[in-house]
Amino acid sequence: MVAEKVAIVIPALNEEAAIHQLLAEIPQNFAQWVIVVDNGSTDTTANVARNSGAIVANEPIRGYGRACLKGFKTACNLGAEIVIFMDGDGSDDPTDLPTMLRPIIEGRADLVIGSRVSKSAERGAVPAQARLGNWLVSRMIHLLYSVRLHDIGSFRVVRSTLLETIEMREMTFGWPVEMLVKAARANYRILELPIHYRHRSHGRSKVAGTISGSIKAAYYMLSTTLRYSGARRTHA
Repeated sequence: MVAEKVAIVIPALNEEAAIHQLLAEIPQNFAQWVIVVDNGSTDTTANVARNSGAIVANEPIRGYGRACLKGFKTACNLGAEIVIFMDGDGSDDPTDLPTMLRPIIEGRADLVIGSRVSKSAERGAVPAQARLGNWLVSRMIHLLYSVRLHDIGSFRVVRSTLLETIEMREMTFGWPVEMLVKAARANYRILELPIHYRHRSHGRSKVAGTISGSIKAAYYMLSTTLRYSGARRTHA
């Protein structure tokens, strides 16, 4: 456990089997708090998380960004100085936690993002349609803000003060993009690291697992990128 107070936030929707396995893999005493945000599940996700030792925060209104924001506010109320976001489907490997956290602790970065498209990731873990959408958004962010990225992953580490400062507002799948764009506009140091991204442990992805889900996520990510790029040009 590091000296600074760390919280892991895991948004989850109907992930009772995956969340049980994921929580068992998180090293004991790595973080002061593990917070699972139940985003309106109709299964026993909340009970499984609670029985596994996690704090459960309820956000009945569905939306990825809404769940992340609920988890972040819960972490801040508990006193977290650093927040780690992970997906609840088991695709993010907890063995990467020390590597992801280290640049923040050492003062080398303000925001660390895990890349799911590196050689460290399992082959085929990110479907082709998801790779295409993430590549396009990554290229747009690079062109607009000179931040070199290869992926818009959800596994990320950030200081609470930074996230409070940029005032997150996107309640959809555009949340990860909004965080990147606002951090880039504020000249925060953004570091991308390769992670051991895996196939989800149970079930099928609600986003990348379907064409409609991928299209919806891509729409929110692209529209968020363009919306803030317009604000950037206005204030230039």
